[in-house]
Amino acid sequence: SNLSASSWSRLHPVNMFNSYNVKFHHRKALTSPYPGSHIERSQVPEDKVGWLTEWEDYNPVEYTAKSVLAGPSWADPQINSEGFSPKFNERDGEVERKSLNGLYVVENGRPRNPVGRTGLTGRGLLGRWGPNHAADPIVTRWKRDGSGNKVAHPVSGKNILQFVAIKRRDCGEWAIPGGMVDPGEKIAATLKREFEEETLNSLQKSPEEKAKLEKQLQKLFSQEHFVVYRGYVDDPRNTDNAWMETEAVNYHDETGETMDNLPLEAGDDAGVVKWVDISEKLELYASHSCFIKLVTEKREAHWSEDPGSDC
Repeated sequence: SNLSASSWSRLHPVNMFNSYNVKFHHRKALTSPYPGSHIERSQVPEDKVGWLTEWEDYNPVEYTAKSVLAGPSWADPQINSEGFSPKFNERDGEVERKSLNGLYVVENGRPRNPVGRTGLTGRGLLGRWGPNHAADPIVTRWKRDGSGNKVAHPVSGKNILQFVAIKRRDCGEWAIPGGMVDPGEKIAATLKREFEEETLNSLQKSPEEKAKLEKQLQKLFSQEHFVVYRGYVDDPRNTDNAWMETEAVNYHDETGETMDNLPLEAGDDAGVVKWVDISEKLELYASHSCFIKLVTEKREAHWSEDPGSDC
């Protein structure tokens, strides 16, 4: 059921943890201007991000992009629209309104960002009130030399991992390929579909070409995989009433044989796609660097020349 603001403090800490002990604070969700606009967020001091801190003068800017207000199939109506009665904190028909981080507060009919204030209300560029669910496939292989041997980093001595990265068309930042979960779609299907669309340009392929790609990818996506992270994402599109959540999953090609035969080709939301060496020097979109670091820990691969470094 919906939670009142007063009962929230007894049930949930304001700083979110997920099952992998990754703790997120707002950073990118406080930046201005808001993506794709000239809208400046109200400034939120670090000590006033959490909702448990009283702030009577908090006066966030209200903004929902015209592309969202136009009513595309992937977006909710406005809260007060006739016939719109969203079931927050539960499955609402085909739309998943549960958060991966547990129950969230609904105040004055609007969901409240579980990590805290962002300086902006409304939905910005996000379609759903509350959690907007995405899936991020992290496809990795070992970096190898011309003889096929794994390449170790000269300082850390650990083998170097590579992952398939895309350069996003919307902001020009490098990122893990991924996208929104369609209503009623299983996460596993989203992960595979988004990888095909963004890194193999499957939307532009003929049925025969697409079938060939499907057959090659089946081996990779049906093998044992590692769920890197499930939960809230510090995303520049987040607002007080709408936020991104994701499930990031690592599919590792141990021998390199599967991915060697797949021609990378940018498609859909990707401007460029390529294999990228993983290290702490990577600057990636949203919380993606943290996800990549978790993969290197799991695979015991190179991340940093400084063993104590953190993402």
